Order: sequence, then C-alpha cells, then structure tokens
Amino acid sequence: MPLMAEWISDADDPRIAGYRDVRERDLVGRSGLFVAEGQVVLRALLESRTAEPVSILVAESRLSALSGLLETAGDGIQVFVASQAVMDRIVGFPIHRGILALGRKPGPGDLASILGKADEGALVLALSGISNHDNMGGLFRNAAAFGVDAVALDSDCCDPFYRKALRVSVGGVLKTPHVRFGPDADLVGSLQAQGLRVLALSPAGERPLASIQGGGRLAVLLGAEGAGLSPEVLARCETVRIPMAAGFDSLNVATTSGIVLHHLRSGSTDAG
Repeated sequence: MPLMAEWISDADDPRIAGYRDVRERDLVGRSGLFVAEGQVVLRALLESRTAEPVSILVAESRLSALSGLLETAGDGIQVFVASQAVMDRIVGFPIHRGILALGRKPGPGDLASILGKADEGALVLALSGISNHDNMGGLFRNAAAFGVDAVALDSDCCDPFYRKALRVSVGGVLKTPHVRFGPDADLVGSLQAQGLRVLALSPAGERPLASIQGGGRLAVLLGAEGAGLSPEVLARCETVRIPMAAGFDSLNVATTSGIVLHHLRSGSTDAG
C-alpha cells in the first residue's frame, strides 16, 4: 500500500472510531469534525483553505485509482484502507463510493475580514432559515460556481457541513467562506454594516430581477421555501422578484439563487 497507508482489518479498530456508525453520528454531531464522502468532495477538502483534513478511509478496491489524489495529502493526514466488507461494517451501511474522510470545521468566520475594505466590490449570499440539507448543498454549489465572496447564515440554518449537504454541494461548502450569526444577531443589519446593498428575494418583490444591476457591494438574501422571509425583514431590504408564468410564483430556493447570482455576475442592466 502506498503513502504509508494503514490497513484496517477489524471494524472495531480504535484508529477509525470517527468513521463508525456514520448515519447515527450525522444526527448527533462529531465535536467539530465532519465527514466528507466521495472523490469530488475529498479533492475539495484536500484543496480547502478553510477546513482541515484529518484522515481518509478508502476501500481497498479504490486505492489504486485514488493514488494520485492521495499523494497530495499532507504528511499529518492518516490514510486508512479496508476491504469493502470491513468498510461497510465500520460505517454501518454499504458505502458504494468507497471513499470517506474526516475534516475539522473552520472556526467562526468574520464577515468584515472576509470582505475586506468597504469601497471594494463584494457579493454575499445570505440565508435565513434554510433547514433542508439538499437545498443547503445546492446553495453552496451555486455560491462556488458564481464566485460568491461569502455565505452568511442565520442561526436557524442547518449545518452546511452535514454529510449530505457537503455531497450535494460537490465540495462547494469547502470552497466558499461562510459566517454563521448567533440567535440574537441582526442578519440584515450586519450585512448593511459592511456597506452591502441587501436584495431580498420574494414573489411579491417590488422590482423584477432584470432591473437590478450587478456590481458594487451586494448581498442576496433568501429565506426558506414556503415561509420565505418575514414582512419585517423584507421591509428593511430592497425586494426583488423573478417574474413567472401566471398562476405560479414559486421556485426551489437553490434554483432561485442560481438565477439571481448568474444575473448579477453577468452585469445585466436591462430595465424591467
């Protein structure tokens, strides 16, 4: 085995304790660690400038194909190898991708430090009450795709480092810095304090998206599907809508983010 990989033959081996019963521990947390699943997310973890890779566990059958990627892992990152049967017993279900890694979550982010000087351009994706992990993953995927400078989360948002959110984001969670605000924080006020023009998306928004010009310091604020953003929040922001066919006014929140971020990055100045 290359790279000083360590062979695991016993599912109860204490060296791989962090990988046991993955689904159950998804629910209870991992004390500052997270699980990355699949080759794409592993690559993003090894390339991340925010999260810290801790160890890697791969099925024996995947070792040869992953050798080039594993050679990029730092000296302090343990690589464990197990047969598919043992790996399945470790994680508690058939892990068809055969690739897992443990990473350490980054510390609390600071929006001012991430964005830099107030007179420079910036684009922030701000999220309120996003509780669905698929949506969270899709939002971070779009944030990474369109070069968002930071994602701002309120305290009601789910954890973007949840295994499924990471997988859906195709590693986007590990590419875009994010900041989580506490339960007593004023999300809109915190964004505005950084000189950000806050655009809140709502089916009842005052302005169509096509009338909004990108550039400068912007924050796109999205709420959960169904409930959306509260009237109190909307009253403090510029409200924007995406016009749709008559009788239909709803898009998936991740789809909405993709449309809006593409528009803002494209520099469209069409009047609506």
